[in-house]
Amino acid sequence: MFTPLTPTTIHPPFAPYSHGVVVPEGQKLVFCSGQLGIDAVGTIPSDCTGQTRLCFDNIAAILAEAGLKLADIVRINAYVTGREHLADYMAVRNALFAEPYPASTLMIVSGFARPDFVVEIEAIAAGPA
Repeated sequence: MFTPLTPTTIHPPFAPYSHGVVVPEGQKLVFCSGQLGIDAVGTIPSDCTGQTRLCFDNIAAILAEAGLKLADIVRINAYVTGREHLADYMAVRNALFAEPYPASTLMIVSGFARPDFVVEIEAIAAGPA
């Protein structure tokens, strides 16, 4: 478990996330590369919601290899290709996470390696060593 940092002396988070987190000493860290909304056989949903779900499913699979789960995520970096995807991405993310919330950044980018991708998500998780 990590400790969220949300100082009252700065503006509160705009959504369910923490401004920062403290990972206790002795925890193992897992760094996930950016995951795209593509399944094991190469299917890519056409919508941001479907792609976001697959991104987090892929991250969950990576974390499971290390004995961790989505609840162990301490940091999320997410990228979408347009402002119109923000609400769909956030709805999926918000449904998957509860307090204490991980630190999180959401950016709008011009695109990814293939034009059919609209979201990419990186994550860092911490858990028992």
